Amino acid sequence: MPSQRFAVEFDRRTVGIAVRVPGGFMFFSSSDRFRALDGRTFPRARALERELKRTARPKRRPRTAASRRLSTA
Repeated sequence: MPSQRFAVEFDRRTVGIAVRVPGGFMFFSSSDRFRALDGRTFPRARALERELKRTARPKRRPRTAASRRLSTA
């Protein structure tokens, strides 16, 4: 039986491959940006896509009391 696999692209760049395994698709990262997802299994390709977007999103810094005072002034 041939395996199902496909290149995974994000922001017009190849960032890894996804291979069909029992239970979904296993992601193999070729990009340091998505290394945290390497080896994870996703139930559907759409779930992998959502996680790529979430991982790529810039981290929000928590607001401090000083920044809250400045924004209300």
